[in-house]
Amino acid sequence: MAQHRLWGGVAFAALLVATSASAQDKSAALEARIAQLEAELNALKAAVRENQSNQQVRTQALADDISRIQQAPPAPVMAAAPAPAPATAPAAPSAAGKGFRVGDLTLNFGGFIKTDAKISNYGDGAPGAGDTLQDFYLPGSIPVGGRSEGTDTDFSARQTRFWLTADGNVSGHKVGARLEMDFQALPGTGDQRTTNPSTPALRRAFVTIDNWLVGQEWTTFVNLNTMPETADYVGPVEGSLIVRQPQVRYTRGPFAIAVENPETTVTPFRGGARIVADDNLMPDIVARYLVTRPWGEFQVSGLVRQLTYEDVPLNIDSSVMGWGLSATGKFKVGEQDDVRFVLTGGEGIGRYVGLNLSNDAVLDASGKLEAIGVIGGYAAYRHVWAPGWRSSLIAAHQSIDNPTSLTGLGVTKSATSVRGNLIYTPLAGLDVGAELMFGERKLENNLSGDMTRLILFAKYGF
Repeated sequence: MAQHRLWGGVAFAALLVATSASAQDKSAALEARIAQLEAELNALKAAVRENQSNQQVRTQALADDISRIQQAPPAPVMAAAPAPAPATAPAAPSAAGKGFRVGDLTLNFGGFIKTDAKISNYGDGAPGAGDTLQDFYLPGSIPVGGRSEGTDTDFSARQTRFWLTADGNVSGHKVGARLEMDFQALPGTGDQRTTNPSTPALRRAFVTIDNWLVGQEWTTFVNLNTMPETADYVGPVEGSLIVRQPQVRYTRGPFAIAVENPETTVTPFRGGARIVADDNLMPDIVARYLVTRPWGEFQVSGLVRQLTYEDVPLNIDSSVMGWGLSATGKFKVGEQDDVRFVLTGGEGIGRYVGLNLSNDAVLDASGKLEAIGVIGGYAAYRHVWAPGWRSSLIAAHQSIDNPTSLTGLGVTKSATSVRGNLIYTPLAGLDVGAELMFGERKLENNLSGDMTRLILFAKYGF
């Protein structure tokens, strides 16, 4: 009996030892599993923190990009690369994280403050005080046939610009609006004697509803994406399509068609002051088609218009058709550089090309209108030197086919300009730079005038 109890005790002790060893093994495995889970949790926390940091960097970069896009001027302004054309008419943009809600719409206010110093030398006489040529390059105002009066210096902040945008969804429709103004008004609205006042001027004012745009906007004939970045208000004027006017536009994908405000400018028989007729019945009809690819974009646009002039006392009542075609493009060169170009030609489209360097038509001896032919364009190469540093080299030309038997020999025959710049962005929204340009205007009588200008500028967008 004692022997059985002994063996029972031994068996029980062995069982206790085995149980204890098993418990220790399980405890060690559990501790190892907990340590593994803690390591995985710490790794997950580190990944989350890294992802949050990267997301903050990406968000800030995106906000900076959006800010620069909104700050870029259309002419040059382009200080940022425009986005490809959307599938519908563009609504006024809103920056991420900015703006405030009013009903169903998000409102945003933006713009830029720009100050220029222009040092100009006119080879054939200086423009009069308050002339627009003192503010920006206007080839039609280059003096011809005079004597050089040396070098002039002018400072200006009139290119300062601001805008208000709204966008949102109203009753299932995408709605947008834009109101944009600057101070680059008509000459004579300010002076440089005391306070340098300047009158605000309307640039753009339109509403978009889905595919429709109604209001004042850049003409459908133009492609803003191909405008080069310049220090000047406009830049290569001779070859540029520079018209903003009231219109009704329909956009679907790459195609757009519009009816736009008509206006006819006329040269009197044998020359004289420009006549602004304001007698048109039929609106200008404009259409365009834009192709966007990874290598860049290409657009073709066409214009058909009626030129009309009536003068009851002189017994004049005449109309003639005008037309125009334009090809524009922006092609990538390498990772950051690009080439931009515009080529436009037609008859009776002088108002659209080069800030009305040529009139649309001329009167003959019997009071009938004859359309004036014109061809113009520019080419620009943009190079990025380093982050924040870039330059554009630009050449522009316009040639006018004047019927000299009607216009006389005192009208502009051609205009040409070349320019190069260096622009630096030391921080988001701030651009500083310099640009050197040369422009020349020739008349049909072979007289010519030229100007050379150095522009220094600083611009801060907000």
